[in-house]
Amino acid sequence: MTKAELAAKVANETGLTKAQAEKAVDGFVSAVSGALEAGDSATLVGFGTFAIGSRAQREGRNPRTGEKIEIPASKVVKFKAGKNLSEKVK
Repeated sequence: MTKAELAAKVANETGLTKAQAEKAVDGFVSAVSGALEAGDSATLVGFGTFAIGSRAQREGRNPRTGEKIEIPASKVVKFKAGKNLSEKVK
């Protein structure tokens, strides 16, 4: 589902115009992004939790040459589905 499709679905289910729904989707993305940038997590009860995780430095291989390379440590965004969402997907 693309962002435009999500906005159209939100508009259809809430009675908002497509422009208002697109602003709502943009606001949601901005709020979650801001929370993650600040080091916080964003939890939507029944849907899931967006959080920052860390990935340790590790050794990898260049697929073209087979040469060993060091992959630096990094932060990654993680999503853990809530109970309601998990049950709907089953």
